[in-house]
Amino acid sequence: MEQSYKKIEKLKSQKLIEKLFSDGKSVVAYPLRLVYLKTVFEDAVPVKAGVSVSKRNFKKAVHRNRIKRLLREAYRLNKSAYFNNITAQYALMILYIGKSESDYKTISKKMNTLLDAFITKETLPKP
Repeated sequence: MEQSYKKIEKLKSQKLIEKLFSDGKSVVAYPLRLVYLKTVFEDAVPVKAGVSVSKRNFKKAVHRNRIKRLLREAYRLNKSAYFNNITAQYALMILYIGKSESDYKTISKKMNTLLDAFITKETLPKP
């Protein structure tokens, strides 16, 4: 998997996003939260991901957009390490749940922790 975040890999379907939040499972590595759902796409992509930042915590669009850019960049650089060998297809939504802005270094470290938790939670055998 290459280190890009193409349009085909972006989660845009409103129906799928609603289903993701109603039926999905989640993993938390504060200040990030990952909501995921195993699904089937018509495209041949293993993962479709989206990012979101609460308007309640960040009133100004400038701050929300900066955090979203940092989240997308951290995801883009780390996704190939985690999703190269994945067999199922997943829809992911990465939420920033912190109350204050973080720098890229912190977000990248937490993104690694979050994706580690996701992979271990999904690959463990179900009892």
